[in-house]
Amino acid sequence: MAKIKLTIEYDGTAYVGWQLQPNGISIQQRVEEALQKLLGEFVRVYSSGRTDAGVHAFGMVCHLETARDLPQSAWREGLNRFLPDDIVVRCAEAVADDFHARFSATGKCYRYSILRSAVRSPLQRQTSWQVRQILDLQAIRQAAGLLLGEHDFAAFRTSGCAAETTRRRIFSIEVNETGNLLLIDICGSGFLKNMVRMMVGTLIEIGRGKRPLSDISALLSGHAEVSPALTAPPQGLCLVKVYY
Repeated sequence: MAKIKLTIEYDGTAYVGWQLQPNGISIQQRVEEALQKLLGEFVRVYSSGRTDAGVHAFGMVCHLETARDLPQSAWREGLNRFLPDDIVVRCAEAVADDFHARFSATGKCYRYSILRSAVRSPLQRQTSWQVRQILDLQAIRQAAGLLLGEHDFAAFRTSGCAAETTRRRIFSIEVNETGNLLLIDICGSGFLKNMVRMMVGTLIEIGRGKRPLSDISALLSGHAEVSPALTAPPQGLCLVKVYY
């Protein structure tokens, strides 16, 4: 049996997320359909994690096992021939038998894009969150610094999160400007359901002046009197890289 690692880029706008769902088409479904056409048999793929409906990826990783012996180039070029225009295999490579897309991962990096404009952008509406208010970038960066390190992020997850523990380590948060876009890059050991979107939503509320900086520490400490973190919309989020 060969084990193949795929790195996939996709626009998640038209999908219910990465994982198979009964209520719509997922990216996983399209990838498995392409594999079936390429191999002539059904093969299950196992991913490094999930992305929600409307969320994008530049570097989603998954793996599969098959007895078929194909040239290395056939995995990428062959699969891309059967995939829709909004999904592409960027890289395909053989990996060791003990590799697992999820359990071998040591960290992930996400980027969240915020459009700072009073006027909406048709070209960026599916890849960014439009925020009309002026943002205090110094306050946002100060708040981001409080999220670094290992904490209990129970306040930064939505219902339905099946994680056994809510402790996670955030390695870095970078807040950069490029034109009218504010880019927030968050790298960590792993993330709870909607954790990145809730972190970003809270940072933006602080940047808008709608939350005090002290709310970060209060949320991490589980203070019930502090209102829950705001969940930023999905279209601004992109999984950039999975680390192994």
